[in-house]
Amino acid sequence: MGVVSGKLFGILLASMGFSGILIIPFINLLYKLKFRQPQNLSIDFKGQKTLYNKLHGWKVGTPIGGGILTVFSAFLFTLIFYAFTSFRMNWTSTILFVTLFSFGLLGFYDDVRKFFKLEAKGLLGLRIRFKFLLQWVPAFLIGYLLFRYMEIDSVTVPYLLGERTFRLGWLFVPIAAVLIVFFCNAFNITDGMDGLSGGLLVITLVGLWVLSGSCVHHGDIELFIATLVGALIPFLYFNIYPARLFMGDTGALAFGAMLAVVALMIDQAFILPILGGVFVVEAFSSLIQWASMWLRDGKKVFLIAPLHHHFEALGWDETKVTMRFWLAGIVLLFIALFIATFQF
Repeated sequence: MGVVSGKLFGILLASMGFSGILIIPFINLLYKLKFRQPQNLSIDFKGQKTLYNKLHGWKVGTPIGGGILTVFSAFLFTLIFYAFTSFRMNWTSTILFVTLFSFGLLGFYDDVRKFFKLEAKGLLGLRIRFKFLLQWVPAFLIGYLLFRYMEIDSVTVPYLLGERTFRLGWLFVPIAAVLIVFFCNAFNITDGMDGLSGGLLVITLVGLWVLSGSCVHHGDIELFIATLVGALIPFLYFNIYPARLFMGDTGALAFGAMLAVVALMIDQAFILPILGGVFVVEAFSSLIQWASMWLRDGKKVFLIAPLHHHFEALGWDETKVTMRFWLAGIVLLFIALFIATFQF
C-alpha cells in the first residue's frame, strides 16, 4: 500500500511540475491565439441587461483555456503511470478518459465559438438548447459503458443507521446520465469567479479520493485523481484573484462530468450532492432565478444569478465570496465523509 501511495504522490508531484513549467508559456500562447475573455453585453433570456459587466467587465482580455492544459496533463501523466508501473489500462481508466475527452471537446467548441464570436447560426452557432441536448449523447454513452463493462447497476443510499443498496438494472443508464449532465452544468455555472470552481474542485476531489479506498477499482481512480489534482495546483496559482488565466468551458464541462462519473464508479452518487453541495446550490440558484423570471413576468429572486454573483452584487469583495464558498465546500466535505463512513 505504501509503495502504491508513494507512486501516486510521485505522479501528483510530476503532474504539478509539468503543468507548472508549461503554464507561463501556455498563457503567452493563449494571448497570441487571442483565446481571451471577449467583450460581450450580458443579457438574460428576457433580453434584460444583467449586472455581470459591471461586476466583471474589467476582466475582458484575460486568457481562457486553463482547462486545456489541465486535461492534457491528466491524460499524459496517467498514461505515463500505466507505462512504467504494474497498472494496466482497463475499462475504469478508459471511461474516465472518454469522459474528459468527450465533455472537454464540447466545452472546447463552446470556447472557440465565444473567442471568435461566431454567429448563432449553422453548425458553429448551435443555440443553448441544442448544446444542452448534445451533452446527453456522451452522458448516455458513459452510463452505458459503466453498466455494460464495469457491471455497475446499483446505487447505495447511506444514512446514520446504516445504508441500503438499490438494484436498478438498465435504469442505471438514464439515472447516471442525469447525474452527469447535472454536474457538468452545475460546475460550469459555478465557474464564474477567480479561483472559485478550481478550489472547490480540489476539495471535492480530495473527498472522492478518500471515499474511493473501499472501491474495487480504487487504484485507477486514485491515480486519475492524483494526476488531476497535481495539474490543478499550478492552474489555481494563476487563477486566484486577480486571475491571469481562466478555466474555460473545456475544463468546466469535463471536470463537472468527471466528478459525477467518479462518484458513480465508487457508489457515492447520493453522497456527491452533499460533497459537491456548493455546485448544487449554485445550479439551483440559477434555476430558481430563471423560473421566477419566467413565471413572475421578469421578477427576480436574486440581484443576479448564480448565487456567487448575488453576494458580489450585495457588496462583498470577490475574494471574500470565494473564500467563504471554499469554507462551505470544506464543511460539506466533512459532512459528506461523516455520513458516508459513520457506523454505530
